[in-house]
Amino acid sequence: MTTSADIRIAGAPISWGVCEVPGWGYQIDSDRVLTEMRDAGLTATEVGPEGFLPADPNELAATLDKYSLKSVGGFAPVLLHHAHHDPVPGIGPLLDAFIASRAEVLVLAAATGADGYDSRPELDAAQWDTLLHNLDRLQAAAAERGIRAVLHPHVGTMIEKRDEVYRVLNGSTIPLCLDTGHLLIGGTDPLDLVEAHASRITHAHLKDVDAALAARVQAGELTYTEAVAQGMYTPLGTGDVNIARVVNELLDAGFDGWFVLEQDTILAEEPAGAGPVSDVISSVSYLRSVVEARVASSA
Repeated sequence: MTTSADIRIAGAPISWGVCEVPGWGYQIDSDRVLTEMRDAGLTATEVGPEGFLPADPNELAATLDKYSLKSVGGFAPVLLHHAHHDPVPGIGPLLDAFIASRAEVLVLAAATGADGYDSRPELDAAQWDTLLHNLDRLQAAAAERGIRAVLHPHVGTMIEKRDEVYRVLNGSTIPLCLDTGHLLIGGTDPLDLVEAHASRITHAHLKDVDAALAARVQAGELTYTEAVAQGMYTPLGTGDVNIARVVNELLDAGFDGWFVLEQDTILAEEPAGAGPVSDVISSVSYLRSVVEARVASSA
């Protein structure tokens, strides 16, 4: 039986407000983020946006070693639907960095071609064919380097809504990153997805969500960015996603990937006190309690 010591829990810089979107908010420096990750009991991190950690593969590995962290891999928004744009060469440097830092996962998002996550175009049938074909090509290119590519359904990208998620499941072989927050906001029940397609899920981003704010995003009353700034993401166990059921269903299905704690945050300034790490510590504690309860119930 899996115990809390067995599950792999990682952090993500976005939980400290560090994001690739221009104008997202105040960006905490890497020293504070990595120190607080380590002190919160995390042993690994996704690498965050370009420029947050060193681009040179050896420098990246040395930086993470300094904080006793390893690299899980990272998030990469990639343009997939343009017929005359080949996305494969562009991931080469990122794969080099992942290999040097002993990372495992390339988390792909189907970028719109514009900055931010507050609007997106509609794709025609030919663009969908291109997108799905490129997903399989990127999966193969990563696998050749020993890296597992996954597709991250994400608000404000070309794979956001439930029918789009299932179009990927039916039209591509790439595994999924289960992001409990983005799926819920996009109209997919994350628990339903786990129950129906656990074998396609090899990486997890765990978020809890204030469903009332999520509904306002779905209704167009708030942009995604506005809702994040208002606290749409909450520490695990305090929102409206059934995190415990999702985790247990994944473990029942044999999931052995990373549980990445992601609570997208927007900061106005450098936190004077504990800041975002308080929520991270709360989420780590909750996730471990879910797994320990699972062990106790089976004893």
